[in-house]
Amino acid sequence: MKRISRISLALLSGLLIAASWPTNGFTPLIFIAFVPLIFLQDKIGSQQVNETTSQKVGSVFGLSFLTFLVWNALTTWWVWNSTPAGSIAMILLNSTFMATTFWLYHFTRKKIFNNKKGYFLLILFFLAFENLHLNWQLNWPWLNIGNVFSHNHTWVQWYEFTGIAGGTVWVLLANLLFYNVIISIRQQVNKSTSQRVVSVVYFLAIVFVPIIISKIMYNSYEEKGEDVEIVVVQPNIDPYNEEFTISAAENLNRNFIVAEPLITDKTRFVVSPESSIQENVWIERLGSYYSIRELKLFSRNNNITYVIGASTYGMASDRKDFAARKFYDADEYYYAYNSALSINDTSDIQIHQKSKLTPGVEMMPSWWFLRPIKNLAIDLGGTVGTLKSEDKATVFSYERQRDNKSTSQRDNKSTRVKDSATRRLGDLESKKYNVAPLICYESVFGGYVTEFVREGANLIFVITNDGWWGDTQGHRQHFEMSKLRAIENRRSIARSANTGISGFINQRGDVIEQSNYWEPIALRNTLNVNDEITFYSQHGDYLYRIASLIAVLLLCFSFVKSIMIKR
Repeated sequence: MKRISRISLALLSGLLIAASWPTNGFTPLIFIAFVPLIFLQDKIGSQQVNETTSQKVGSVFGLSFLTFLVWNALTTWWVWNSTPAGSIAMILLNSTFMATTFWLYHFTRKKIFNNKKGYFLLILFFLAFENLHLNWQLNWPWLNIGNVFSHNHTWVQWYEFTGIAGGTVWVLLANLLFYNVIISIRQQVNKSTSQRVVSVVYFLAIVFVPIIISKIMYNSYEEKGEDVEIVVVQPNIDPYNEEFTISAAENLNRNFIVAEPLITDKTRFVVSPESSIQENVWIERLGSYYSIRELKLFSRNNNITYVIGASTYGMASDRKDFAARKFYDADEYYYAYNSALSINDTSDIQIHQKSKLTPGVEMMPSWWFLRPIKNLAIDLGGTVGTLKSEDKATVFSYERQRDNKSTSQRDNKSTRVKDSATRRLGDLESKKYNVAPLICYESVFGGYVTEFVREGANLIFVITNDGWWGDTQGHRQHFEMSKLRAIENRRSIARSANTGISGFINQRGDVIEQSNYWEPIALRNTLNVNDEITFYSQHGDYLYRIASLIAVLLLCFSFVKSIMIKR
């Protein structure tokens, strides 16, 4: 195969994946997008070095790097708007990680199956890679393959059982089956007509059966739980020119002005974006800050609970902690946090510290050779350097009254009397709103969100500031991913973004209402409070964990076998 042909196929795969990606992509392309790359590996892995010319047939790593570079660049170029250098580093690093994953698939397939079988290894290794990207310090799960269906959420209602890992399996399996269709057609001598038909049927079944199942689930699903009225705020404060320069009072007023006219007697929560409080708030003395006092007053006057983002600080308990910062003028240490606060006039302030920090912006890896540059994170205004994260998911809890009235009728008079007494007790039964307060990037991590649900969360609030990326696909892709979190956990979501997109998403992943980009606005709507736990909520990223274990074992076996053959 000529070099230009190999490069063209690698480019084609990258272009097809990018062309299927949310939110402007044509999603069905994803079911064939990896086929050119699979063909290249199959061709290269099956050929040996030409002993006469000593010319290799091609580099699996180099060609796959080209594929993934095109995919990464075309779908996440918008990071350039916030940090050009960081954007280039991110795209190059992620393309390298993906190419390494594909090369490991190639290596293992050759060593174990002599490149004749073992296509399933592609699924295992990509699941293992995506699992790594969810859990290590250079995390970037934005391009995990299962996210491709965020724009077609009615196709993946079964994510409540698998999470997005199920979408990755679906996509790669479909690509492998389509490649098998192509091979069947090309090998006319070796394959009978019935075999080719069977190959086509398998491919069509793997594509359409999950969609049909999902459509049935979507149409039959009914929203669960009681209604709660919520107001989400989009203050539209320019993160580059205003957010860190206007006063704390002005920041709050822009939130209050759009929110207050929408508050009714039924409104339970008002939600404002990440970093809406522009004071250096120390956790040890919360009550001494203007912003906190104003939020308490606003909550009391309107009888609501306010959930809002802030940059906070606290004294460090361990000066050797990687996130600990030393005071300039004292031999003491402190932590900086990206926080969500829950404020009302009837209880103590609840705090959630962001756990999934953005690499290069909110934290630098703590690996020993990078420790000297831990405070050199990219400056987007506000607190710069490695932040302190939270060890566990913190759920905001609030009391609510629930009417437990029974609708059943009894013929027996004494039974009706007992039912009446039970209903009166039920009217007084106290239940809770348990809110998962996700801060920005945290909403991309499906398994992490399940931790909140297992802690009792029956609602999800997402507070974010997506204005750094401008009016690009960045903020749109981020909004779409919340739909997947709603489906996985069957939890309604209220989303407050500084410059958009803010809105409400129900338990099926439908967008009930949303704002436009770059407009100061507040939205009011009702969501359902669901206490039931899905299979995925209960078990988390089990598919990722299983695949990672198998992939590591097979990779170790491949290396051992390779060493033994050489000896």
